[in-house]
Amino acid sequence: MSAGPGPLPAPPGQRRAARVRLAAAGAGIVAGAAGVLSGELAAGLLSPSLSPVSAVGSAVTDLAPPAAKDWAIQTFGTGDKAFLVTAIGIVLALLGAAAGLLELRRPGFGAALAGAVGLVGLAAVATRSLGAPAAWTCALLAGAVAVSLLRWLVGRLRRETAVSGQPPAGVPRRGFLRALGGTAAAVALGGVVTGVVRSASLAADAARAALRLPAPAQPAPPIPAGAEVGVPGVSDLVTANEGFYRIDTAFVVPSVDPGSWRLAVTGLVEQPVTITWADLLAQPLVERYVTLTCVSNEVGGNLVGNARWLGWPVRELLARARPRAGADMVLSRSVDGFTAGTPLEALTDPGRDALLAIGMNGAPLPPEHGFPVRLVVPGLYGYVSATKWVTELKVTTFAADQAYWSTRGWSEKGPIKTASRIDVPRRGSRVAAGEVVVAGVAWAQHRGISRVEVSVDDGAWQQARLGTGISRDTWYQWAAPVRLSAGRHRIAVRATDGDGQVQTSATAPPAPDGATGYDIIEVEAT
Repeated sequence: MSAGPGPLPAPPGQRRAARVRLAAAGAGIVAGAAGVLSGELAAGLLSPSLSPVSAVGSAVTDLAPPAAKDWAIQTFGTGDKAFLVTAIGIVLALLGAAAGLLELRRPGFGAALAGAVGLVGLAAVATRSLGAPAAWTCALLAGAVAVSLLRWLVGRLRRETAVSGQPPAGVPRRGFLRALGGTAAAVALGGVVTGVVRSASLAADAARAALRLPAPAQPAPPIPAGAEVGVPGVSDLVTANEGFYRIDTAFVVPSVDPGSWRLAVTGLVEQPVTITWADLLAQPLVERYVTLTCVSNEVGGNLVGNARWLGWPVRELLARARPRAGADMVLSRSVDGFTAGTPLEALTDPGRDALLAIGMNGAPLPPEHGFPVRLVVPGLYGYVSATKWVTELKVTTFAADQAYWSTRGWSEKGPIKTASRIDVPRRGSRVAAGEVVVAGVAWAQHRGISRVEVSVDDGAWQQARLGTGISRDTWYQWAAPVRLSAGRHRIAVRATDGDGQVQTSATAPPAPDGATGYDIIEVEAT
């Protein structure tokens, strides 16, 4: 039995019209790409810390519902910004194609759409703390280039494919194809040039590379004997810089030249103070191990790390400014516009090493971790304390000011909750039946850990061997041998802080003030 006839080919006129539409969409995409690169190139020359694309990305981050941000962090982890970059690129390409098609059918309407996209970029720049005229110029240039190229390319396409006064339906001629190809090549070359210019413009990179950190007036105490439990696979006591988690609102890592950096203490103070990079380096710096934790960290998550920080105690700077009676909060501001509200008492407490940090594990702060200066405050989640690229400390009150995350449903003060995590064996792994070593880390910054216990299959809690711990401001390693018969097993861990409070078993999500519950893994013993 013979097969039926296949689908009939489209009439020649329809095929020609489809090719014209495809050419118009391509012209829109190329014009949009040219506009974006023009703005980025200008940003490399004038305002590298706030390109139009980074401004739009930051605006999207700001406007996204908290649930969407939590989903992105939990789904993509530290790759959330790469996901956002890709998403923005796809959206811009689709809008460019739509503008090209609209300009083909209704001259001027596609250009209006491209202009509207440019206005979105301009509005995003205007809402950033670095929305200086130079940065606005970048957004305006991007929109102007995109609109001009779109009108030129699609106008040429219309002229070359017009047939008897009907909508364009001919075949794109060589003139248009050469114009489109030449523009695309220029865009590709512009991308290379933009990368080179932006890289060359970042004086902060050179300054960081040349920086030799001053020796601390108070070095960190040595790591005590017995701090490591000696179990392979347990998180290192000190997290390497390249492995330290990064969660912040900066779409593009700000480039801050330390030579022009200033930190101003303002607000409810008797004496406003401004210090420079040279002023900060001249202070008696201290070195401390402090574990930082992101409030978005799920139970058992990895948004936590411990490092050796070098910096100047914040309380000494605030003492110069002399906070007024009634002040209870310091609103720290980043160069990218982020703000955090930290209890004043946490920054002035002589028993808490809150630092203006310039060094991390013996090296200058990496750019993504706040170079040249960031805040490090033991005992508080990062969203209320760990401001990177810090430029202002405003002494104020919780009643008068709100920080970035406190306007988005998160709690104001963010004390870190007692937490523990199982690192080995891995979740879902297979182990040999018999004695199995379970190990991990526990933390309750500024309170310390006094005890860790594990339970198998909801049985009795048994005490783990607890590492000595570097200090009460860092995490502790722990290990416990358990006996597992053949089959599947559930292993849970809980910690007790230095004040004797046992970690709660109640399960709660990160919002609004940190996740709670036991880290529980399942393994199969064979």
